Amino acid sequence: MFLRATNRKKDGKDHRYFSIVENQRVAGGKSVQRAVLYLGEINDQQQAAWRKTLSVFDEDEQQYRSLSLFPDDREVPDGAVDSIQVRLSGLELRRPRPFGNCWLASQLWDQLGLDEFWHQRLPNGRQAVSWDKVLRLLVINRLLEPGSEFRLHRHWFVESAMGTLLEEDFAVAAKDRLYRCLDTIVEHKQELFVWLKQKWAELFNADFEVLLYDLTSTYFEGEMEENPKARRGYSRDSRPDCVQVVIARVITPDGFPLAYEVMDGNTSEQKTLKPFLERIEKTYGKARRVWVMDRGIPAEATLSWMREPGRDMYYLVGTPKGRINKHEKKWLDLPWQHVRDTVQVKLYEDEGEIYVLARSDGRQAKEIAMRRKRLVRLLLKLRAMRRSLPGRDRLLLRIGAAKKEAGRAFGFVRIRIPKADEAVTRKTFSFAVDKQKLRAAEQRDGHYLLRSNLTAEDPAVLWARYIQLTQIEAVFRSLKSELGIRRLPPAGAPRRRAHHGCVPRVLPAGHA
Repeated sequence: MFLRATNRKKDGKDHRYFSIVENQRVAGGKSVQRAVLYLGEINDQQQAAWRKTLSVFDEDEQQYRSLSLFPDDREVPDGAVDSIQVRLSGLELRRPRPFGNCWLASQLWDQLGLDEFWHQRLPNGRQAVSWDKVLRLLVINRLLEPGSEFRLHRHWFVESAMGTLLEEDFAVAAKDRLYRCLDTIVEHKQELFVWLKQKWAELFNADFEVLLYDLTSTYFEGEMEENPKARRGYSRDSRPDCVQVVIARVITPDGFPLAYEVMDGNTSEQKTLKPFLERIEKTYGKARRVWVMDRGIPAEATLSWMREPGRDMYYLVGTPKGRINKHEKKWLDLPWQHVRDTVQVKLYEDEGEIYVLARSDGRQAKEIAMRRKRLVRLLLKLRAMRRSLPGRDRLLLRIGAAKKEAGRAFGFVRIRIPKADEAVTRKTFSFAVDKQKLRAAEQRDGHYLLRSNLTAEDPAVLWARYIQLTQIEAVFRSLKSELGIRRLPPAGAPRRRAHHGCVPRVLPAGHA
C-alpha cells in the first residue's frame, strides 16, 4: 500500500486529494491499483496540522505528546508510548473479516442462555467439534446473513470471524456436519420454545396474553420425493405448479415467536387452528389468551368450540366483507364512534359475540389508490391492443396476461371480445369501466368487520390488536425474502422441520 496524492487545478487554485492505494497482481504478470481508502482534499495547512494532531499519552511523563502521522522523514522516538512505524508501501490487505456483528450475535446467544440449554441436551460423542458450537454457527449465520447451509460452508464461514470466536478451524463448518446438526436438535423444539418464553419474560418483560396466528406457504423447485410434506396445494406465491409446505407461526405483538410448525403443502387453513390451540395449552398451561387471526383461518365450528363455557379462550378475527351486507340494516342506524383520529367504529352484539365495523380513512385512501393504479395500467394495455388490433388468438393471450397482472381490478372493466367468426376491429373489440361497480367498491374500501367473544373489551383496543397482524405478516415477508432464490432444501421431513424453525428470529414490534 502507498499514499497517493492527486493534483487538480480548479478556479485557478491547486487542489490535492489523498488516498491509500494498493497494487493487485492480475493475469499476464500485470498489476492494477485499487483505492482502499479515500482521504479527501488536504491543503498545506491541513497537511501540517494533520501531522501534528496525532497525540499519544506518555505515562512516564504524564502528559500528551504530538507524533507525526507519516514519519517518513525520521524514526519514531524511543520514548513514544504504544507506537510503531509502518511503511504503507509494504502493507497488504488479506482476508478482511467483519468481527463486530458476529461478536454481538454471540453475546445475544449467551444472554438467552442458549449455551447452557444446548449443553445439557446435545450429545457429547467422539466428534472433533461439539454440536453446540456447530449450532451456534448455524444460528448466528441465520441471524446475520440468512442463507443455505451450503453457502455457509462455501463462503460465509471463511468471510466471517466465527472461526476466531468459536476457536475452531474449518471443521466446524463441514457441510455434512451442518446438516446432521439439524437432525440432532429437532426433537428439542418444544423445550426450546419453553426456555425462550421464560428468557423473553425475564429479559424483555414479554407479554403472552395476546397471540397472533397466521400461515404462509413456500414452494420448491423439483419433485421433492424425499420429503413427504412437500405437496401441491393452495399457493400464496401464485405457483400452483410447484410442491410446497405450509408454515404456521404464533408470535406475540412484540414480535417474539412462541411456536411454529411446518405442515403438508395441501393442509387446509381451517384444520390448523384447533391443534395449535391445544398444543399451546399443553405446552404452556391454561391461561387467558386472546388469539388474533385473519378471516380465512378459523372455521365456524372452531369458533363455537372456543366459546364453550370453561375454555377461557378468546378470539379476534376478521370477517369477510360479504357479512357486512348480511348485517347492513343493523349497522345503518348505529352511530359511529371515534377511536382514533382517522378510525371510526360501530358496535353490534349478536349471540354472545361482538361485531365491530371499523372504518379507516387512511386505509380507504390507500386501497383506492392501489386499485386505481392497477386499473390505469390495465386500461393503457387495452388501449394499446385496440390501436394495434392483433389477431383474435393473439388478442386473447394478451388479455389473459393483462388480467393476471391486474388481479381484482380486472372485474371493474367490461370488455367486448370478438366472436370466433368475427374480425378484430374497433367495433368488435371495445371496453369500458363499470363506474357504478367501481363507486360501490370504493365506498366499502377501508372498512373491516371484526368479530370477537370479548364483549366487554374497548373497541379501540380491539382495532389496535387486529392491526397488529401486520407484525406476523412482516415476519413471513422476512422469512420468505431469504427464500427468493429457490435453493434445494435439506432432504427429509425431520431436517426440513428443523431448518425452518430451530432458529427463531427475535423481531421487535415494527421490524421485519
